[in-house]
Amino acid sequence: MKVRVIKKSNVRSITSGNHLMNKYFEEFFDKLDFSDWERPQDIIKQFKSADLITCKKGQRSRIVFNIGRNKYRMICGYWFRKAEVILYVKFIGSHKAYDTVDICAVDIFKK
Repeated sequence: MKVRVIKKSNVRSITSGNHLMNKYFEEFFDKLDFSDWERPQDIIKQFKSADLITCKKGQRSRIVFNIGRNKYRMICGYWFRKAEVILYVKFIGSHKAYDTVDICAVDIFKK
């Protein structure tokens, strides 16, 4: 199934001020155009350094992507629908910033 990213425009607005960060995230998004996932384990097959995170009961599980040779991290919620996979971007930032967040609770784009 094809992948759709929710909040990609927000990611681009954050990364636009940092040339290197923007380059790495755009490369990552380009790879998603060729993704064909049927189940969460397919994500790990494509992105070997990604981690599936199981959250507590009542919370949706998350996936953590290492971007730019592990310089940056992106946390996403995911939902496998009938015709597509939706990634909800919950966090982007440096590895150091990632170490300070609760993976299952963070949502930097929530108002």
